[in-house]
Amino acid sequence: MGALLERTLAAIEPADPAAVAAARDRQNHLTKPPGSLGRLEELSVRLAGLAGVCPPPVPEPAAVAVFAADHGVHAQGVSVWPQEVTAQMVANFLASGAAVNVLAAQTGARVVAVDVGVATPLPGEDGDSGILLRRRVRAGTADMTRGPAMTRQEAIRAIEIGIGVAGQLADEGCRCLLTGDMGIANTTASAALIAVFTGARPDDVTGHGAGVDEKTRRHKADVVRGALELHRPEPRDPVGAVAAVGGLEHAALAGFVLGAAARRIPVILDGVIASSAALVAAALAPDALAACVAGHRSAEPGHTVALRHLGLEPLVDLGLRLGEGTGALLALPLLQSAARTLRDMATFDSAGVSGKRT
Repeated sequence: MGALLERTLAAIEPADPAAVAAARDRQNHLTKPPGSLGRLEELSVRLAGLAGVCPPPVPEPAAVAVFAADHGVHAQGVSVWPQEVTAQMVANFLASGAAVNVLAAQTGARVVAVDVGVATPLPGEDGDSGILLRRRVRAGTADMTRGPAMTRQEAIRAIEIGIGVAGQLADEGCRCLLTGDMGIANTTASAALIAVFTGARPDDVTGHGAGVDEKTRRHKADVVRGALELHRPEPRDPVGAVAAVGGLEHAALAGFVLGAAARRIPVILDGVIASSAALVAAALAPDALAACVAGHRSAEPGHTVALRHLGLEPLVDLGLRLGEGTGALLALPLLQSAARTLRDMATFDSAGVSGKRT
Protein backbone atom coordinates (compact mmCIF):
# COMPACT_ATOMS: atom_id res chain seq x y z
CA MET A 1 0.00 0.00 0.00
CA GLY A 2 1.31 3.46 -0.87
CA ALA A 3 2.43 5.92 1.81
CA LEU A 4 -0.13 8.57 0.84
CA LEU A 5 -2.95 6.03 0.95
CA GLU A 6 -1.83 4.80 4.37
CA ARG A 7 -1.69 8.35 5.76
CA THR A 8 -5.11 9.13 4.33
CA LEU A 9 -6.72 6.03 5.80
CA ALA A 10 -5.21 6.85 9.19
CA ALA A 11 -6.69 10.37 9.04
CA ILE A 12 -10.28 9.27 8.44
CA GLU A 13 -12.43 9.41 11.57
CA PRO A 14 -16.10 8.75 12.32
CA ALA A 15 -18.69 11.49 12.68
CA ASP A 16 -18.32 13.60 15.82
CA PRO A 17 -21.06 12.50 18.26
CA ALA A 18 -21.12 15.77 20.19
CA ALA A 19 -21.67 17.81 17.02
CA VAL A 20 -24.37 15.38 15.91
CA ALA A 21 -26.19 15.75 19.23
CA ALA A 22 -25.88 19.54 19.13
CA ALA A 23 -27.28 19.66 15.60
CA ARG A 24 -30.26 17.49 16.53
CA ASP A 25 -30.96 19.71 19.52
CA ARG A 26 -30.73 22.89 17.44
CA GLN A 27 -33.08 21.44 14.83
CA ASN A 28 -35.64 20.88 17.58
CA HIS A 29 -35.47 24.54 18.61
CA LEU A 30 -35.71 26.19 15.18
CA THR A 31 -38.90 28.07 14.28
CA LYS A 32 -40.66 25.15 12.64
CA PRO A 33 -42.32 21.91 13.71
CA PRO A 34 -39.65 19.28 14.36
CA GLY A 35 -39.10 17.17 11.27
CA SER A 36 -40.95 19.56 8.98
CA LEU A 37 -37.90 20.09 6.76
CA GLY A 38 -37.74 16.37 6.17
CA ARG A 39 -34.45 14.96 4.97
CA LEU A 40 -32.81 18.39 4.97
CA GLU A 41 -32.74 18.12 8.75
CA GLU A 42 -30.88 14.80 8.73
CA LEU A 43 -28.49 16.15 6.11
CA SER A 44 -27.64 19.10 8.33
CA VAL A 45 -26.99 16.75 11.23
CA ARG A 46 -24.67 14.63 9.07
CA LEU A 47 -22.80 17.75 7.95
CA ALA A 48 -22.33 18.80 11.56
CA GLY A 49 -21.01 15.37 12.48
CA LEU A 50 -18.57 15.48 9.58
CA ALA A 51 -17.33 19.00 10.35
CA GLY A 52 -17.21 18.36 14.09
CA VAL A 53 -19.04 21.61 14.81
CA CYS A 54 -22.62 22.87 15.01
CA PRO A 55 -23.75 24.58 12.94
CA PRO A 56 -21.54 23.20 10.17
CA PRO A 57 -20.07 25.46 7.49
CA VAL A 58 -22.15 25.82 4.33
CA PRO A 59 -20.49 23.49 1.77
CA GLU A 60 -19.32 26.13 -0.67
CA PRO A 61 -17.50 26.82 -2.91
CA ALA A 62 -17.83 23.51 -4.70
CA ALA A 63 -15.88 21.72 -7.40
CA VAL A 64 -16.67 18.68 -9.53
CA ALA A 65 -13.71 16.54 -10.57
CA VAL A 66 -14.41 14.60 -13.76
CA PHE A 67 -12.01 11.63 -13.81
CA ALA A 68 -11.58 10.29 -17.35
CA ALA A 69 -10.15 6.97 -18.52
CA ASP A 70 -10.63 4.26 -21.12
CA HIS A 71 -11.33 0.55 -20.74
CA GLY A 72 -9.82 -2.44 -22.48
CA VAL A 73 -13.08 -4.35 -22.05
CA HIS A 74 -14.47 -2.08 -24.78
CA ALA A 75 -12.98 -4.63 -27.20
CA GLN A 76 -15.68 -7.08 -26.09
CA GLY A 77 -18.44 -5.07 -27.76
CA VAL A 78 -20.06 -3.78 -24.59
CA SER A 79 -20.69 -0.26 -25.90
CA VAL A 80 -22.20 1.24 -29.04
CA TRP A 81 -19.82 4.20 -28.78
CA PRO A 82 -16.26 4.25 -30.20
CA GLN A 83 -13.51 4.53 -27.62
CA GLU A 84 -12.22 7.86 -28.95
CA VAL A 85 -15.40 9.50 -27.63
CA THR A 86 -13.74 9.58 -24.18
CA ALA A 87 -11.06 12.00 -25.38
CA GLN A 88 -13.56 13.94 -27.48
CA MET A 89 -15.78 14.46 -24.45
CA VAL A 90 -12.83 15.62 -22.34
CA ALA A 91 -12.23 18.23 -25.04
CA ASN A 92 -15.91 19.14 -24.75
CA PHE A 93 -15.52 19.62 -20.99
CA LEU A 94 -12.59 21.93 -21.61
CA ALA A 95 -14.67 23.92 -24.10
CA SER A 96 -17.52 24.18 -21.54
CA GLY A 97 -19.89 22.44 -23.93
CA ALA A 98 -21.04 19.46 -21.88
CA ALA A 99 -23.99 19.02 -19.54
CA VAL A 100 -21.66 19.05 -16.54
CA ASN A 101 -20.43 22.52 -17.55
CA VAL A 102 -23.97 23.86 -17.95
CA LEU A 103 -25.13 22.54 -14.58
CA ALA A 104 -21.93 23.67 -12.87
CA ALA A 105 -22.52 27.19 -14.19
CA GLN A 106 -26.06 27.04 -12.81
CA THR A 107 -24.85 26.03 -9.33
CA GLY A 108 -21.65 28.08 -9.27
CA ALA A 109 -19.40 25.01 -9.07
CA ARG A 110 -15.99 24.69 -10.68
CA VAL A 111 -15.27 21.90 -13.18
CA VAL A 112 -11.91 20.13 -13.26
CA ALA A 113 -11.19 17.31 -15.73
CA VAL A 114 -8.59 14.75 -14.68
CA ASP A 115 -6.96 12.45 -17.24
CA VAL A 116 -6.07 9.28 -15.34
CA GLY A 117 -6.08 6.96 -18.33
CA VAL A 118 -7.51 8.30 -21.57
CA ALA A 119 -6.26 6.10 -24.41
CA THR A 120 -6.34 8.81 -27.09
CA PRO A 121 -3.78 11.59 -26.54
CA LEU A 122 -5.40 14.81 -25.45
CA PRO A 123 -4.55 18.02 -27.31
CA GLY A 124 -2.75 20.98 -25.83
CA GLU A 125 0.29 21.57 -23.68
CA ASP A 126 1.67 18.76 -21.54
CA GLY A 127 1.31 20.69 -18.29
CA ASP A 128 -1.80 21.28 -16.20
CA SER A 129 -4.28 23.97 -17.11
CA GLY A 130 -6.92 25.48 -14.89
CA ILE A 131 -9.46 22.81 -15.80
CA LEU A 132 -7.35 19.87 -16.98
CA LEU A 133 -5.09 17.89 -14.68
CA ARG A 134 -2.86 15.44 -16.55
CA ARG A 135 -2.41 12.49 -14.19
CA ARG A 136 -2.42 9.57 -16.65
CA VAL A 137 -1.38 6.25 -15.11
CA ARG A 138 -1.56 4.36 -18.40
CA ALA A 139 -3.42 4.66 -21.71
CA GLY A 140 -6.55 2.85 -20.58
CA THR A 141 -6.94 -0.44 -18.75
CA ALA A 142 -6.33 -3.88 -20.19
CA ASP A 143 -9.24 -6.12 -21.16
CA MET A 144 -10.42 -7.61 -17.86
CA THR A 145 -11.76 -10.68 -19.66
CA ARG A 146 -8.18 -11.61 -20.64
CA GLY A 147 -6.27 -10.56 -17.53
CA PRO A 148 -6.29 -7.94 -14.75
CA ALA A 149 -7.46 -4.50 -15.83
CA MET A 150 -4.32 -3.03 -14.24
CA THR A 151 -1.56 -3.97 -11.85
CA ARG A 152 -1.94 -3.53 -8.13
CA GLN A 153 0.65 -0.75 -8.18
CA GLU A 154 -1.25 1.05 -10.92
CA ALA A 155 -4.44 0.81 -8.88
CA ILE A 156 -2.70 2.28 -5.84
CA ARG A 157 -1.24 5.04 -7.98
CA ALA A 158 -4.69 5.90 -9.34
CA ILE A 159 -6.19 5.90 -5.84
CA GLU A 160 -3.46 8.23 -4.66
CA ILE A 161 -4.08 10.51 -7.64
CA GLY A 162 -7.68 10.84 -6.48
CA ILE A 163 -6.51 11.60 -2.94
CA GLY A 164 -4.17 14.23 -4.34
CA VAL A 165 -6.87 15.90 -6.42
CA ALA A 166 -9.17 16.09 -3.38
CA GLY A 167 -6.36 17.61 -1.35
CA GLN A 168 -5.47 20.11 -4.07
CA LEU A 169 -9.08 21.29 -4.39
CA ALA A 170 -9.38 21.56 -0.61
CA ASP A 171 -6.17 23.59 -0.45
CA GLU A 172 -7.61 25.88 -3.11
CA GLY A 173 -10.58 26.59 -0.87
CA CYS A 174 -13.23 24.12 -2.03
CA ARG A 175 -15.54 23.06 0.78
CA CYS A 176 -17.66 20.58 -1.16
CA LEU A 177 -16.37 18.04 -3.67
CA LEU A 178 -18.47 16.34 -6.34
CA THR A 179 -17.61 13.21 -8.30
CA GLY A 180 -17.64 13.16 -12.08
CA ASP A 181 -16.55 10.57 -14.61
CA MET A 182 -16.02 9.95 -18.30
CA GLY A 183 -15.04 6.67 -19.90
CA ILE A 184 -16.63 4.68 -22.69
CA ALA A 185 -17.47 1.18 -21.33
CA ASN A 186 -17.10 2.23 -17.70
CA THR A 187 -20.56 0.95 -16.74
CA THR A 188 -19.27 -2.56 -17.45
CA ALA A 189 -16.45 -2.16 -14.96
CA SER A 190 -18.90 -0.56 -12.52
CA ALA A 191 -21.22 -3.57 -12.73
CA ALA A 192 -18.29 -5.86 -12.01
CA LEU A 193 -17.25 -3.88 -8.94
CA ILE A 194 -20.80 -3.71 -7.62
CA ALA A 195 -21.18 -7.46 -8.02
CA VAL A 196 -17.91 -8.01 -6.13
CA PHE A 197 -18.76 -5.83 -3.13
CA THR A 198 -22.49 -6.52 -2.82
CA GLY A 199 -22.61 -10.17 -3.88
CA ALA A 200 -25.32 -9.36 -6.43
CA ARG A 201 -25.67 -11.33 -9.66
CA PRO A 202 -24.05 -9.68 -12.72
CA ASP A 203 -27.38 -9.70 -14.56
CA ASP A 204 -29.01 -7.74 -11.72
CA VAL A 205 -26.43 -4.93 -11.72
CA THR A 206 -25.71 -4.60 -15.45
CA GLY A 207 -27.76 -1.95 -17.21
CA HIS A 208 -28.07 -0.42 -20.65
CA GLY A 209 -25.29 2.09 -20.06
CA ALA A 210 -25.09 4.71 -22.81
CA GLY A 211 -27.93 3.26 -24.84
CA VAL A 212 -27.22 -0.39 -25.68
CA ASP A 213 -30.13 -2.66 -26.61
CA GLU A 214 -31.29 -5.58 -24.49
CA LYS A 215 -29.23 -8.12 -26.44
CA THR A 216 -26.07 -6.14 -25.81
CA ARG A 217 -27.00 -5.63 -22.17
CA ARG A 218 -27.20 -9.39 -21.70
CA HIS A 219 -23.84 -9.71 -23.44
CA LYS A 220 -22.41 -7.13 -21.02
CA ALA A 221 -23.67 -9.18 -18.09
CA ASP A 222 -22.00 -12.27 -19.57
CA VAL A 223 -18.75 -10.32 -19.96
CA VAL A 224 -18.94 -9.23 -16.31
CA ARG A 225 -19.69 -12.79 -15.21
CA GLY A 226 -16.74 -14.13 -17.18
CA ALA A 227 -14.34 -11.56 -15.72
CA LEU A 228 -15.47 -12.36 -12.18
CA GLU A 229 -15.04 -16.09 -12.78
CA LEU A 230 -11.56 -15.47 -14.18
CA HIS A 231 -10.27 -13.28 -11.34
CA ARG A 232 -12.40 -14.26 -8.32
CA PRO A 233 -11.83 -10.81 -6.75
CA GLU A 234 -12.29 -10.57 -2.99
CA PRO A 235 -14.19 -7.69 -1.38
CA ARG A 236 -11.79 -7.99 1.56
CA ASP A 237 -9.04 -6.90 -0.84
CA PRO A 238 -10.50 -3.73 -2.38
CA VAL A 239 -7.26 -2.70 -4.08
CA GLY A 240 -6.98 -6.12 -5.67
CA ALA A 241 -10.62 -5.99 -6.76
CA VAL A 242 -10.36 -2.63 -8.49
CA ALA A 243 -7.10 -3.72 -10.11
CA ALA A 244 -8.72 -6.87 -11.48
CA VAL A 245 -12.03 -5.56 -12.84
CA GLY A 246 -12.20 -1.82 -12.23
CA GLY A 247 -11.18 1.24 -14.16
CA LEU A 248 -8.54 3.86 -13.55
CA GLU A 249 -11.30 6.42 -12.96
CA HIS A 250 -12.94 4.08 -10.44
CA ALA A 251 -9.70 3.82 -8.48
CA ALA A 252 -9.16 7.58 -8.67
CA LEU A 253 -12.74 8.26 -7.57
CA ALA A 254 -12.26 5.92 -4.59
CA GLY A 255 -9.21 7.96 -3.64
CA PHE A 256 -11.14 11.19 -4.16
CA VAL A 257 -13.76 10.00 -1.65
CA LEU A 258 -11.06 9.00 0.82
CA GLY A 259 -9.27 12.32 0.38
CA ALA A 260 -12.47 14.27 1.03
CA ALA A 261 -13.24 12.18 4.13
CA ALA A 262 -9.73 12.72 5.49
CA ARG A 263 -10.22 16.49 5.12
CA ARG A 264 -13.73 16.23 6.63
CA ILE A 265 -15.23 17.76 3.50
CA PRO A 266 -18.55 16.44 2.11
CA VAL A 267 -18.38 14.63 -1.21
CA ILE A 268 -21.51 14.29 -3.35
CA LEU A 269 -21.58 11.04 -5.28
CA ASP A 270 -22.95 11.09 -8.80
CA GLY A 271 -24.23 7.88 -10.41
CA VAL A 272 -23.35 4.24 -10.84
CA ILE A 273 -19.64 4.83 -11.53
CA ALA A 274 -19.27 6.94 -8.39
CA SER A 275 -21.21 4.47 -6.24
CA SER A 276 -19.08 1.54 -7.40
CA ALA A 277 -15.98 3.57 -6.53
CA ALA A 278 -17.50 4.44 -3.15
CA LEU A 279 -17.81 0.70 -2.47
CA VAL A 280 -14.03 0.46 -2.90
CA ALA A 281 -13.48 3.46 -0.62
CA ALA A 282 -15.84 2.11 2.05
CA ALA A 283 -14.11 -1.26 1.99
CA LEU A 284 -10.81 0.53 2.65
CA ALA A 285 -12.23 2.89 5.30
CA PRO A 286 -15.84 2.39 6.45
CA ASP A 287 -15.84 5.75 8.24
CA ALA A 288 -15.35 7.48 4.87
CA LEU A 289 -19.10 7.09 4.37
CA ALA A 290 -19.63 9.90 6.90
CA ALA A 291 -18.47 12.28 4.15
CA CYS A 292 -20.61 10.77 1.37
CA VAL A 293 -23.91 12.12 0.10
CA ALA A 294 -25.77 10.29 -2.66
CA GLY A 295 -26.70 13.00 -5.13
CA HIS A 296 -29.25 11.07 -7.16
CA ARG A 297 -30.54 7.66 -8.14
CA SER A 298 -29.39 6.61 -11.60
CA ALA A 299 -31.54 4.64 -14.02
CA GLU A 300 -28.76 2.01 -13.99
CA PRO A 301 -29.95 -0.94 -11.86
CA GLY A 302 -26.57 -1.41 -10.22
CA HIS A 303 -26.77 2.04 -8.70
CA THR A 304 -29.71 1.19 -6.45
CA VAL A 305 -27.98 -2.02 -5.37
CA ALA A 306 -24.78 -0.14 -4.53
CA LEU A 307 -26.56 2.63 -2.64
CA ARG A 308 -28.51 0.10 -0.59
CA HIS A 309 -25.25 -1.63 0.33
CA LEU A 310 -23.67 1.70 1.27
CA GLY A 311 -26.71 2.73 3.32
CA LEU A 312 -27.15 5.97 1.36
CA GLU A 313 -30.46 7.46 0.25
CA PRO A 314 -30.30 9.60 -2.92
CA LEU A 315 -31.48 13.20 -2.77
CA VAL A 316 -33.15 13.28 -6.19
CA ASP A 317 -34.50 10.69 -8.60
CA LEU A 318 -34.87 12.09 -12.11
CA GLY A 319 -34.11 9.03 -14.22
CA LEU A 320 -30.64 10.35 -15.09
CA ARG A 321 -27.98 8.11 -16.63
CA LEU A 322 -25.51 10.57 -18.13
CA GLY A 323 -22.71 10.62 -15.58
CA GLU A 324 -20.14 13.43 -15.78
CA GLY A 325 -21.24 14.65 -12.33
CA THR A 326 -24.63 15.93 -13.51
CA GLY A 327 -26.71 14.28 -10.78
CA ALA A 328 -24.30 15.41 -8.08
CA LEU A 329 -24.53 19.00 -9.31
CA LEU A 330 -28.33 18.94 -9.22
CA ALA A 331 -28.17 17.84 -5.58
CA LEU A 332 -25.63 20.49 -4.54
CA PRO A 333 -28.17 23.23 -3.72
CA LEU A 334 -30.07 20.81 -1.49
CA LEU A 335 -26.95 20.05 0.55
CA GLN A 336 -26.14 23.73 0.84
CA SER A 337 -29.73 24.51 1.86
CA ALA A 338 -29.54 21.91 4.62
CA ALA A 339 -26.51 23.59 6.17
CA ARG A 340 -27.84 27.10 5.66
CA THR A 341 -31.20 26.43 7.34
CA LEU A 342 -29.52 24.95 10.41
CA ARG A 343 -27.14 27.90 10.62
CA ASP A 344 -29.40 30.83 9.73
CA MET A 345 -32.91 30.02 10.94
CA ALA A 346 -34.01 31.64 14.16
CA THR A 347 -34.81 29.60 17.23
CA PHE A 348 -38.10 29.98 19.07
CA ASP A 349 -36.33 31.87 21.83
CA SER A 350 -34.38 34.25 19.59
CA ALA A 351 -37.43 35.05 17.44
CA GLY A 352 -39.84 35.39 20.34
CA VAL A 353 -42.08 32.72 18.86
CA SER A 354 -44.10 30.50 21.17
CA GLY A 355 -43.14 26.86 21.08
CA LYS A 356 -45.36 23.85 20.85
CA ARG A 357 -47.55 23.26 23.91
CA THR A 358 -46.70 20.06 25.72
